[in-house]
Amino acid sequence: MICVSRKHADLGRIPHVEHLVLIDGHHLMYRAYWAIPRTLTTRAGEQVNTVFGMASMILSILKTEQPDRLVICFDAGEETFRHEENATYKEGRAETPDDFYTQIPRVLELIDAWGIPHAKNTKYEADDLLCAYAKAAVENGDRVTIVTGDRDAFQLASDKVRISIPHSGYSQPEYMGPDEIYAKYGIRPDQVPAYKGLTGDSSDNLPGVKGIGPKTAADLLQQFDTLEGVYEHLADIRPSVRAKLEADKESAFFCQRMARLVCDFELVPPYADVRLSSIDAARIMEFFDAMEFTMLKRRFTEFAKTPYGAALAGDAVLAMVSQVFGDDVTQQALF
Repeated sequence: MICVSRKHADLGRIPHVEHLVLIDGHHLMYRAYWAIPRTLTTRAGEQVNTVFGMASMILSILKTEQPDRLVICFDAGEETFRHEENATYKEGRAETPDDFYTQIPRVLELIDAWGIPHAKNTKYEADDLLCAYAKAAVENGDRVTIVTGDRDAFQLASDKVRISIPHSGYSQPEYMGPDEIYAKYGIRPDQVPAYKGLTGDSSDNLPGVKGIGPKTAADLLQQFDTLEGVYEHLADIRPSVRAKLEADKESAFFCQRMARLVCDFELVPPYADVRLSSIDAARIMEFFDAMEFTMLKRRFTEFAKTPYGAALAGDAVLAMVSQVFGDDVTQQALF
């Protein structure tokens, strides 16, 4: 006779914890642009490598993460409050090729075809939107996966929030939580702004403290916990490092402030409106037809046959795609 304890029997009654997936839109677009050959065009000559890469990764993210809620966050392309405080913020970045920008309207068409909520704010960066939506999700009792390669998002990691760094499209995501961040960088998520205050961040044109590298920054924060704590204990720090800290104190605190994400502002769309309850399969297939993405049509068909995909797409999609491909449809993936 097999006995099942009440503890294990009750596992079946554990309520479902909803899963929010947040996507750093521009980061994913850049990855798509550089990953897919720029020679990929339609027969009419329209360049679509970024569009194809984004569509492929969205399919992979949906299949892998199976979100209940989903938002793609974008920069608005305008100066934010950080630019108002620092005129040189993000200066020095390599110029983005023109053929990246020309594909943005098509990427937005793709997202609209999927019916995926997307957000931008003229005062805040996409990273701040990730922060604000993650905060709303945690307050709602949900768990969160943030898809980005931007280390600024590491400060959001917690027992409810993980960062997913895409690799090989999205076939090998690298998940970063508090333990992984500490193992790799020697700091806690809440110490990320202080860490950047010390080391700086060349991608955002933040100088930090000249001569302080990642190891020294991590050692200082492990010993003194915060940037304020570091400067309160200058007398306890060896002279060579103390001199660097004293010389660039203003820069350290300024860069910490620039690196700290902002979460407290009104969300548009609001959190209640970002549920992914269904997708319009016919509209997606029409878009793939227009872009001549035959491979992605096949992959979408396979996705629609999974329990999660079928719940989103509905039974009608199977009849529709079987007319196009027949019943024997195999999955093909570039990523």
